[in-house]
Amino acid sequence: MITKLSLLLICIGVLVGCAGPFKYHDPKIPHRGKDGFLNNYDNSPKESVLKWYWERWTTSFPEDDPAGAPTVTADMNAINHPAGLTITWLGHSAMLVQLDGMNILTDPSLSERVSPFSFIGPKRYGKLPIEIEHLPAIDVVVISHNHYDHLDLPSLRKLNMLNQGKTRFLVPLGNKELLAKEGIINVAEYDWWTGEKVGAVQFTFAPAQHWTTRTRFDLNQTLWGGWMIKGATRQVYFVGDTGYSPDFRDIRQRLGAVDVALIPIGAYAPRWFMQKQHNDPAEAVLIHQDLGAQFSLPIHWGTFKLSDEPMSEPPVKLKEALQSAKLPSTVFPVLNRGETFSFEKASKQGK
Repeated sequence: MITKLSLLLICIGVLVGCAGPFKYHDPKIPHRGKDGFLNNYDNSPKESVLKWYWERWTTSFPEDDPAGAPTVTADMNAINHPAGLTITWLGHSAMLVQLDGMNILTDPSLSERVSPFSFIGPKRYGKLPIEIEHLPAIDVVVISHNHYDHLDLPSLRKLNMLNQGKTRFLVPLGNKELLAKEGIINVAEYDWWTGEKVGAVQFTFAPAQHWTTRTRFDLNQTLWGGWMIKGATRQVYFVGDTGYSPDFRDIRQRLGAVDVALIPIGAYAPRWFMQKQHNDPAEAVLIHQDLGAQFSLPIHWGTFKLSDEPMSEPPVKLKEALQSAKLPSTVFPVLNRGETFSFEKASKQGK
């Protein structure tokens, strides 16, 4: 639960400014603005975060289940001996993607809190289904943007240490220096539509509708987006954080339809404040359709209390949205934390 003291500390830090000229400014590249990175489709002023914090300060909300999203015992045999494309939800936006012999982690925020402070800020609901030490050796970590619930330095330091610096970290433009200060040097940073091949897997960074900041002085000084993870025969798209935008039709046009999309469904209320930065479950279904996904898996819910909807509401709204779109629930299954999705099994069951 975010306490009133938490909100007060956050409010003190939201008067954001730029420390100097934006070093990535390029008039030939539309999203590299004069003062910071820009979205492709909507750069209108955001609603007041202070107004939202005041609403939260003065409004009572029912208590959430402290366990958060349901958690199951992970099938470590399946994880240690993956067959085909398998994806395990670790909570929030952290997914273990196993593809073509590679172990890939998305936004592994695996700490007890997602905050600049160890003693305050959003705390994990429930327990990690798999401790970091018990994960298979991670080949690649992809980061979508620098918000604390997505770029968690303690988790990244531990992953780097456990694999003795062999893990490759792929981050949005502007974040390499942050990791280097933590002793993480096997890092590459990318602009939209660029990336690299690691082993047999191609990683391409792509746009989203969002924003970034970690301090009072770095608003939109680093980029945000999602990652296309393309293997020999399958490709997975990790959306990151986003509001709904035409970006996903652009991604499909440029990079092709995806086999599995990892799409956020939580942190969407109140809509007057969240709509430009976090899609809701109905928009998650639109993203699924825009990407031409065969399957999608919901992320970004049930783990950290970041917004006003009940923690258990997003899957309920997702089911309603799928029914409205006349899509079967099997194309967008809700995983328990610790549960592993097998693309091959799901494809056979769908035939």
